[in-house]
Formats: sequence, C-alpha cells, structure tokens
Amino acid sequence: MEQRELIEKYVSNDDIYLYNTGNAQRAYDAFGCRYIPECGMHRFMVWAPHAREVSVVGDFNGWDGYAHPMWKRDDETWVLFIPGLKDGDIYKYRVVGADGNTVLKADPFAFHAETGPATGSKVWSIEGYPWQDGAYMAGRGQKDAIRSPMSIYEVHMGSWRKKEGEVFPNYRGVADELAAYCKEMNYTHVELLPITEYPYEGSWGYQVTGFFAPTSRYGTPQDFMYFVDRLHADGIGVIIDWVPAHFPRDEHGLRMFDGAPCYEGDEQRMAEHPDWGTMIFDYSRPQVQSFLTSSAMFFFDKYHVDGIRVDAVSSMLYLDYGRRWGEWTPNKDGGNINLGAVDFLRKMNSAVLSSFPGAITIAEESTAFPLVSRPPEVGGLGFVFKWDMGFMHDTLDYMAMDPYFRSYNHSRITFSMMYAFSENFVLAFSHDEVVHGKASMVNKMWGDYDTKFASLRALYGYQFAHPGKKLTFMGGEFAQFIEWNYNQQLDWNLLEYPSHAGMQSYVRELGRLYLSIPALSRIDDSWDGFTWLNVDDNERSSVAFMRMCQRSYVVCALNFTPVRYDDFTIGLPRPGVLKELINSDDVKYGGSGIHNAPEIASEDTPFLEHPCSAKITLPPMSAVWFRFTPTSAKKLKELEAQKAKAAKKKAPARKKK
Repeated sequence: MEQRELIEKYVSNDDIYLYNTGNAQRAYDAFGCRYIPECGMHRFMVWAPHAREVSVVGDFNGWDGYAHPMWKRDDETWVLFIPGLKDGDIYKYRVVGADGNTVLKADPFAFHAETGPATGSKVWSIEGYPWQDGAYMAGRGQKDAIRSPMSIYEVHMGSWRKKEGEVFPNYRGVADELAAYCKEMNYTHVELLPITEYPYEGSWGYQVTGFFAPTSRYGTPQDFMYFVDRLHADGIGVIIDWVPAHFPRDEHGLRMFDGAPCYEGDEQRMAEHPDWGTMIFDYSRPQVQSFLTSSAMFFFDKYHVDGIRVDAVSSMLYLDYGRRWGEWTPNKDGGNINLGAVDFLRKMNSAVLSSFPGAITIAEESTAFPLVSRPPEVGGLGFVFKWDMGFMHDTLDYMAMDPYFRSYNHSRITFSMMYAFSENFVLAFSHDEVVHGKASMVNKMWGDYDTKFASLRALYGYQFAHPGKKLTFMGGEFAQFIEWNYNQQLDWNLLEYPSHAGMQSYVRELGRLYLSIPALSRIDDSWDGFTWLNVDDNERSSVAFMRMCQRSYVVCALNFTPVRYDDFTIGLPRPGVLKELINSDDVKYGGSGIHNAPEIASEDTPFLEHPCSAKITLPPMSAVWFRFTPTSAKKLKELEAQKAKAAKKKAPARKKK
C-alpha cells in the first residue's frame, strides 16, 4: 500500500482537528511513533508547522535523512509509515526548519528514550502490561480525597536508596522496598520528583524533554508500570511531579522545534524564563494546550498514577513573573495575568478529573491567586489541592528563631488559620527547603543538638494536627542531618543512633494516629473541624486547639520554648476528660519523659469563648495530643473525687506535737 493510501486510511482527520483546536485530550494515541496492527507498520506523526522538510532517521536506516521522508498531512502535520521496526530501535526527526537549518529532534510524543548523554527516542510499545490493581483503582474512585487522610512521602527516585555500585536504581528494585517502608511508616501516598525524561541530572527532573516518557535512567516503561502497580498492592497512591511551566533549551528538545517558535511564544523576551534559563510554553497556542493536556492525561491513563503535582504554577499565571516593569507584555486587558495559562489549567484539570475517578491534581502556587482549588464553573483553576507555601515559610522561619524573639512573632505560628479554609491545602515540607544552603529540617531548628530534635518533633506534631493534608520530604522523617544530595542515597545508617530512630518512631506514630482518628482529617476545609483553645499566649509561645468530627475530638497543645509549663490553661467547648494520645517529649522518642496525669477532668471555669477549661502540663519544646471525651457532670464529680483521694494519699503526714 502506498504512503498516500496508508495516510488516508490510518490517519484520522478528527485527531488532527482536535489537536489543532486545543481540544485533544489523548493526542498520544495519534501522534508520535505508534504501531498500527491493521497494516503491520509503525506510524510516525509529528506537528511541525514551519518545517520545510521532515524525515525519520535512525539506526534502522543508517541515519540517512533521505531514506524516509515524511508526508505533509495538512499544513502543519507530517506523517510516515515504516515497516519492519521493533521495540528498542533508535530514531529522531530530521527537520529542515523555516530558518533553513537542519536539526535532529527527539520525538515530543516518544514513549521511551535513550539514557543520557544520548538523546534519541526509542520505538516502544506500552500495551499489554498485566495490571493487578483493579480493586485498588475501583476503591480510589469511591474515595473523597478532601475528606480522607493524606500523608505524602516525597521521594527522589535516584537517591532514596541504592545498592552497592548502582548508578541509578531500577523502578522495580525501588518499588518493593519503598512500598513496604511507606506502609510501615503510615504514608498514604508517594510523590516522585519528576520522572518524565530529562537531560540534565542536576535539574532533578524539572527540565523536561520527554513529556510522555518515564526516564530511562530507572528502567523501561513497563518497569515504571510495575512500580505503580506494586505500590497500589500495598494501598499506597502514586503522585508524580509534572512540569508544564517550562522546558530546556537543549537542541534535541522542543525549543525552535521546526526552525521557528513552535511550543514557545513568538515574542523572544516572553519566550524565555529570565531566572531559569529555560523556555516558556505559549499556553494560548491551541496545539500547546492539546500537547500538555494529553501529557497529564497520559500518566493517569497508561500508568495508573493517582495524582500530579503541577510545578511552578505561579510562573505560569503571571506574565511579569521574575520580570521588572518594561520586561513583559500585558494581556489584552492590560493586566499581568497569563490568560492562556489560566485557560489551559482549567481545561487540563477538567479533563483529568472528569476522566479518572479519584484522581487528584495539586498546584504548587506560591501567591494569593484566588480559587486555585475551586472548580472552573465558579471561577477557579480546578485543582483539588494547593500547597500551603505560607504555612511552610512561616513555621520554618519561626522554628529557626531564638525562642526569646518568638513571643514577638507569635503570628508566624497562628496566622495560617486566617486563611486555612480559603483553599484545600497540602502542608508541605518539601525538597526545596533542604538544599542550596538552606540546611536539613533538623538543622533548621534553633538550639543545641537535643533542642533541635525536640523542636522538629514539635513542628511535626503541629503539621499533623493542623488542618490540611501532609507532605514530608524523604529523610526528614528520621532527621537526616546533612542537606539532601541527589547524587547519593539517604544516610540510613543514622537510624543506628537513638535520636534519629526516635524521630522515625515518632513520625510513624503520628502517621498511625492521623490515619486512625477521623477528627484529624475528615473536616480540613471549614471551621466545623477546628477551634482554638488557647491562641494568644505569646509570652509563653504556646498554643492549643481542637480538631473535631462528629464524636471524634483531639486536642493539640504546643510549647515552642525550652521552658516547662505545669499550669497551661486551655478552653474546652464542653465538660470532658483529656487523655494523652502522643507526647513528643516521651523518652522513647528522645525526650525527657515529662507527661500529664493519666486523666485530666475539665473544670467549670470559662476560658476564652469556651464554657469549660483544663490545666495541662507542657514539656519544653513539645507537642502533646490528647483524646477528648465529653462526659456528664456526674462522671466529672467522680473523677474529681478520685483525684482528691489520690492527692490526699500522696500528701506527707503531719508530725505530732
């Protein structure tokens, strides 16, 4: 069959129309290198609107640019059918651009690629993997992510754990160990730093060249499928970092793909990121919207991922991001909002969330852009969650401060509740905070060695009790002391030391309680699930609050000074009894062992706006959680009587005169 006949028969006009109008959601089924069983050939299809010539070159034709010239299907799309290819064959597109220059480009829709420094695309089928996660996926579709606990373990695939002599670990090898570890530590999800193909190791994956290809550093596409499948077997969700904000300048990549601006904008100063040295997508271009929306859809569809965390959303939303006045071009209304990016994000979120039940999308958005995690129909961007960057920065700045000055900066620890319900938040202590001289989590804390550990335990206690989903970067759970280094595995040997093992044990228990107690996660989005019990005690740099849901109540009290308080008053909404759930000062976690009485009964003394109160003991630099059980007045009297009787027994006998 001639090429013309093949193209007419096996290339859909609808696919091309949808792509060119910005409405394609699964363009990966049409574009790129795809095996067509009906004709027994591989079909190559690429969008190159400004190209003079395009051909397919590879090891199968000696890289001869004249052996396999492509046909122009319309004014912008090139197509060719080639017989006799097999998985693993290397290829690129030889593009004679509008500028007359000839370049070799990797396939933007390739499913697999060579491992760097090589940059070729690979012919590869991703069909036929025997997925075993049917029950998990069905259960995911029934779950309400906003009403469910979510504790995310952020992981860099290449440096979590390595075998002796291993340059890059394999997806399969990591999967078994990571699944078991997350289950043991009570994490609900793993979030992977970008695994889409990228050329430069030092970018950690944030400069993507292969938007449809899991990086070959760690194995084949099927290896990554196994990774996801294996984590699902233990009930662990998989979130991937996805980077539609920019792309690198590498010659084999998307920049000037056909000798002219194609994926980037036409205006040079708006096409380049001034701080990062990378290119910026032109989100107003329909084909770019189709390309990126399809990339997001692809990983949910073909790899069963549970979520994407969209990197650097702020840089997408603002035309003046990283630019001074005069260095950017306003939108049609004269403002600084990138209207094309807003349209794309709404379109992408709507496509993903309507197609994959239980899927989540998370925005790393660092400004106060409104309604990020609200539906497009009410003017929102359509994300399920947004990272709470304010919480992260405020708490870390506060914990680095000498306690003497904390009383003057009390709002750093309380202000987050002023906006806690304006979005659906994820409270993240991420990879960005433990590199480039910022110090590890434990080393960010003020004080000497023991105080640093106590402070970090208190901070985690606050994070896990505060409204919002949780995220911890790998190593933080056992207080890795040095900054994260992407070239080497975590310092697992630190677990031989009691302080680090205690931290890990503490985080494990926080996770267990968080998963098992509805009050801590069921109502993260309204004041119905939260009330302050003591908020203004800036002199003692301490706070207390209650998380609640129906008949589930947890009180969290925090002391951010190195001073013990035996009479810290908290308000209570009704009579009841407090029992310690977890105390960061427990000896088994590395603390000094200061605890409260087994039971603390409320008093009929109002405090703040609450009708009852109780006095508790707060160890220095600590987080203490209590289970609160409402009780009757009769029961309280019995408890008070027992307390008085016990105190009388302990009182020293008077000497007889």
